[in-house]
Amino acid sequence: MLLAKPSRTEQTQSAHVSKMKGDNPLIWPVLSVLQASCQSWRIHHLASELQSKGLIHQLDENPGNDLFKRNFLLMNALFELQDILLPKQWLQVKAMEIQIFRIVPANVNALINQDASLRDYYLDWSNYDASENVVRELLEAFWSSYKSYIGLNVNLMNKGHALRVFELDESASSRDIRKQWRRLALKWHPDRPEGNAARFREVCEAWQSLKDIA
Repeated sequence: MLLAKPSRTEQTQSAHVSKMKGDNPLIWPVLSVLQASCQSWRIHHLASELQSKGLIHQLDENPGNDLFKRNFLLMNALFELQDILLPKQWLQVKAMEIQIFRIVPANVNALINQDASLRDYYLDWSNYDASENVVRELLEAFWSSYKSYIGLNVNLMNKGHALRVFELDESASSRDIRKQWRRLALKWHPDRPEGNAARFREVCEAWQSLKDIA
């Protein structure tokens, strides 16, 4: 059976949704949980831990859909984090064995290629089965929870101040902003060796002001 070719509107919507990758606020609390423990985690235990912190709520009235969407958000965050941590650390992403290793395995490229299809699936927001607006509203809700969790200032910085925090100027491209967001958030994350909670909050506040243009 041949599948109908997606309409131009559907293709455009899918492209817009896919561009939102990297805006998942679960990345940073997941990092906190994994680095605070030497043990490996199972995906459902990780979900329970984040739920206990008030960072995961019901995502769908249908229990099956709710479970799928929760799993999607976590796997998306894990694969994003895996990419962020390389080449200094290796995050093993398997549903029943999730753990950060300080020594990157010699065959890391083979491991990444082995999971390429799975990575591509979970890094594509269109597979969440939601429109761009629904995904954006979902992520905004997560950011609201995360703001409360780490004590972010509810008042957004002005663009100029936010760019200075990111060590960028007005000529910075959206790619520059996203790259710097990842670099600085990882650098100042409180659970990193040289992390600083106050600087991390400031970077998160700057990102909240800049993410709509990134």
